Amino acid sequence: METGGMTNGQRFERAVEIMHRLRAPGGCPWDREQTFDSITKYTVEETYEVLEAIENRDWKELPGELGDLLLQVLFYAEMAEEEGHFSIGEVLDTLSEKLVRRHPHVFGDAEAETPAAVLRNWEAIKVQERAQKAGAAEEKKPLLASVSTAMPALLEGLKLSNKAAHVGFDWPSIEGLFEKLEEEAEELKREVEKIPAPGPQPVGRGVAGARGSAVPAELQARLQDEVGDLLFTVVNLARYLEVDPELALRQTNRKFRRRFGRVEAGLREEGKELGETSLEEMERHWQGAKNEE
Repeated sequence: METGGMTNGQRFERAVEIMHRLRAPGGCPWDREQTFDSITKYTVEETYEVLEAIENRDWKELPGELGDLLLQVLFYAEMAEEEGHFSIGEVLDTLSEKLVRRHPHVFGDAEAETPAAVLRNWEAIKVQERAQKAGAAEEKKPLLASVSTAMPALLEGLKLSNKAAHVGFDWPSIEGLFEKLEEEAEELKREVEKIPAPGPQPVGRGVAGARGSAVPAELQARLQDEVGDLLFTVVNLARYLEVDPELALRQTNRKFRRRFGRVEAGLREEGKELGETSLEEMERHWQGAKNEE
C-alpha cells in the first residue's frame, strides 16, 4: 500500500529510525535514561487510552493512541537491540510466523468454519508450542501456567476460566451459573452477619470508613475470599454470555460518572452542593439523569 509518496513499510522504517535517533548519543535525555522497568507503566497507560478512544468511537483520536501504543513496542525493541537481546526485525518475524502457524485454517489444510472451532484449534496449537519449548524430556507445564498474573484481575479471571472451559471444565448450562451466583452471594451474606455490631454502616459525610466496630483479621480475610468468589462467578457468567467483563465494568463506570455528574450539575442549578443535600434529593436527580438517557 502506498499513500502520500511513502509505503507503509517506509513509514514503519522511519518510525524505527526516529526511535533509534532518540536513544542514540546526542538524542533525547529523557528517552536515553529510560529502562524496561521505567517504561512499563506507560505501556499500561497507553493501552487504556486506546481502549477509551475505542469506547468513545473517537476515530480522530484513535490513530494517535494506537501510535502511542506502537511506540512502546519500538521502545522495548530498541532497548533490547542495544543490549544485544533481539531487534524489531525479530519481533516482526516472530509475529508473522505465529500468525501463520496459529491459522492453519487460512494458511494450511485445517478446517475451522466457526469462531469456536478457531479457538479450539488455537488452544491445541498453543499446547503443542508449549510442549516443544519445554522439550520432550521436561515435565509438561500446567494448563493455567501460561496465564499471566500481571494482568488486571477481571481479565486474568476471564482467561483462566476460558482455558478451563476449553478442556471441558465448565457449567453444562447457564442455569448452573445463576445458581452458583446465588450460592456465593448467600455465603458472603453469612460472613457479613458475623461482623460485630453495629455491622457495616453507610459511609458518613467526610468519613473514610464505613464500620462502627473493628473486624477480626480472620473474618476480614473470609470476607475478602467470599467477595473474590462472587466476582469470579460473575466473570464466568460474563464469559458464558460472551461479554467482556472488563469492558462491561468500564462502561458501567462511565455511566455512573455521567449520571452522577448530572446529579451534581442539577443540584448546583438549585444553588446546592454535594455533601450538603439529602440522599432523597440526590436520588431525585439520579432518577432524572436515568430518564434522560
